Amino acid sequence: MTLEDALTALKTHEKPGHAEGAAAYHKVPRSYLGVPNPEINELATEWRRTLTLQQRLTLADDLWQTDIHEARIAAAKLLTQARIRPSDEPVWHLLCSWIADFDSWAIADHVSKAGERRIMADLSRLDHVEYWTESPHMWTRRSALVMTLGLTRLNHPNAEEAAARERVLGWAARYVDDPQWFIQKAIASWLRDLSKHDPERVRAFLDKHGEDMRGFARKEAGKNL
Repeated sequence: MTLEDALTALKTHEKPGHAEGAAAYHKVPRSYLGVPNPEINELATEWRRTLTLQQRLTLADDLWQTDIHEARIAAAKLLTQARIRPSDEPVWHLLCSWIADFDSWAIADHVSKAGERRIMADLSRLDHVEYWTESPHMWTRRSALVMTLGLTRLNHPNAEEAAARERVLGWAARYVDDPQWFIQKAIASWLRDLSKHDPERVRAFLDKHGEDMRGFARKEAGKNL
């Protein structure tokens, strides 16, 4: 499948007025086709089923480089998969190469879902992710938390997973005085999700760092406690 084929397929699902609404909502100057997410998901699912891994990698990067909103979301969905054979290294490297381009939460979150699966498949990748925590690019710093959300959902983490969870909580602790709304929201979401599985650890975090968090973030983090 070529890039032109993929864009043509996306455009067949355009909804009148949807592009204008998306542009107004996301407030990022780029092209919007007006294709709802369910239709993008259906197309990406079919492409994942029929294309080889190398074909998916090529198409995903071609879609990403268009800077079209729906094309970038489709690119992320093409690479969102729990197990990738024979090696997921090319997928991980491609996802990481896109992070510097992040400028909106919707696209960033779709890529982060793909990245989360690659991190959970190989926790040694946290060594690379840790560099993101020092980035001047807010969306890169945010990705260190959003891409590691899989660690919050473990009911019975093994020793490696528990250590990884504590490592990310250490990053969150360093973020608490970051004034950026999206960073505060990412901290809150990480803690809120973790509280469903380890409420005592979240209470301990909030006891120590809660006063340094923005009010809305502290409230969201403790929502389930």
